Amino acid sequence: MPIYEFASEDIRPLSRTTFSLAQLRERRDLQRLLRANISVVAPDTLVIAEEFGDWDESRRRIDLLGIDRNANLVVIELKRTEDGGHMDLQSIRYAAMVSTMTFAQAADVFARYLAQTGNEARDARAELLDFLGWDEPDDNAFAQDVRIVLASAEFSRELTTSVLWLIDRGIDIRCVRLQPYDIDGRILVDVQQIIPLREVADYQVRVSEKKRKEREARTGARDRTSYDVILGDRTLKGLAKRHAIHLVFRYLVENGVSPERVAEQCGPRANRALVSVQGEVNSEDFIRLAREEREKEGRGFDPIRYFCGEDELVHIGGRTYAFLNQWGGSDWMQAMANLRDAFPNHRIAFAPSE
Repeated sequence: MPIYEFASEDIRPLSRTTFSLAQLRERRDLQRLLRANISVVAPDTLVIAEEFGDWDESRRRIDLLGIDRNANLVVIELKRTEDGGHMDLQSIRYAAMVSTMTFAQAADVFARYLAQTGNEARDARAELLDFLGWDEPDDNAFAQDVRIVLASAEFSRELTTSVLWLIDRGIDIRCVRLQPYDIDGRILVDVQQIIPLREVADYQVRVSEKKRKEREARTGARDRTSYDVILGDRTLKGLAKRHAIHLVFRYLVENGVSPERVAEQCGPRANRALVSVQGEVNSEDFIRLAREEREKEGRGFDPIRYFCGEDELVHIGGRTYAFLNQWGGSDWMQAMANLRDAFPNHRIAFAPSE
C-alpha cells in the first residue's frame, strides 16, 4: 500500500524507489546506519558485534549480532534486494553457530566491537551487565534462545513461507520490510514488521509455544518426572516440577516468609524468580503494570514465563507477586534443595513419584 502526502490542494502518493537507485549500499550505508539505531528493526536490543564470524572453517559473517533484554542473542541480517535473497537460510546457520555463546564470550566480542567503533575506553562487561539488569553473569540464563531479525526492502513468497513454517516450529524469527521513498532527493523509509504482524505477535508466540509443548509431550523430549512434595502436614502427589516449586513458594509465603526471601534461595534463577507490582491487583492489571514497570527499566516482561493466573498470583504487603514457571533440570533440583534446607522448620521434602 502506498504512502500519501497530504498537500494543500490534493493527496499525492509518494514515489517508491529502491536502495540501489538511491545508491544506498548494504554494508556501507544500511548496516552502518542501523547499527547505531538498531531499535528501528529490533527494539530493546544491544548490538555487540558487526560482521561477526568467530568460527572455524567458515567465512560466513553475521551482519549484526545483538542481545535483547531477556539475554537472548539476536541475529540481524540485512538485504537491500527486492526479494530478500536466501537470508532465511543464512540466518538459521548463523543462529546455530552462535547458540553456544557464553556471557564471557559475548563480553569479549562486545569489547572488540567497541574497540572497532572507537569506543575502547568503555567497559564492555559492565555495559552488558547493566543492559541485562544483572549484578553478576548468569550463564544458566544467558543465550537460552536465539532470535532472528530479517530486514529487507521486500521478501519473496518462498522466503515468507519458510519463515511462517519456522515460526510454527517455535523459532523466533521476524521479517521487517524497509521500503524506501524518494521525495525531492530525500530518502524516507517506511519500516514495517510484516511477519509476524505486531498486532498478533503475542498470540502467535503463545500458539507456537503450545504446539512446541505438544510436540515435546509426544516425543518425550523433556524430563517429565513427577514429584511428591511434603509441605508440613500435607503430602501432594504426582506434581510436575514447575507446579511443585510454585506450591512450595506459596506455602512458605503463607507461613510468614517474605516472597523476596523465598526468591533468594532459588539458585541460578533467583534474580528472575519473582516479578511484583504495587497494589493487590487482578491478572489483567498485573500483566499491564508489570510491563509498564519493566519498560521504565528498559526491560521486557513475558507473562507466559510466570504464574500470572487469577488463582496463581500472591497478594501480600500491598503488593502482587508472580512466580517464575520456567523450571527444569539441575536448576529446579538446586532451588528445591535450597528451599528445603533454608527453612527447616517448615518441613519441606520432595521425591520422585512412584
